[in-house]
Amino acid sequence: MIEDWKKLIENMNGGVKSLRQDAPNVMKAFSDMSRAAHSGEALDQTTKELIALAIGVATRCQPCIAYHAEGAVKAGASREQISETLAMAVYMGAGPSVMYAAQALEACDQLAG
Repeated sequence: MIEDWKKLIENMNGGVKSLRQDAPNVMKAFSDMSRAAHSGEALDQTTKELIALAIGVATRCQPCIAYHAEGAVKAGASREQISETLAMAVYMGAGPSVMYAAQALEACDQLAG
């Protein structure tokens, strides 16, 4: 196991909670933006989480991978959908994205099981 993804999420939740307390206006605006991004009906929630997961891989953001791997699994993404999404992230992000895609796949597997 490369990373304990559930533990990473738990650890990040504490930091994000502190940030919400210390910068409430910014974090409220970020939460509002998140709700707006998740709204709409042209894309289903699974697709939106897969896009976010791919961006997390391409930008090499480990906590983003953890949160959106969890989101994709909760939204019902299949391993095949996740793998195809990660293939696109690798294509768009080149070699370094291969390493983060491997981590994202591990995160999805852990969080699904």
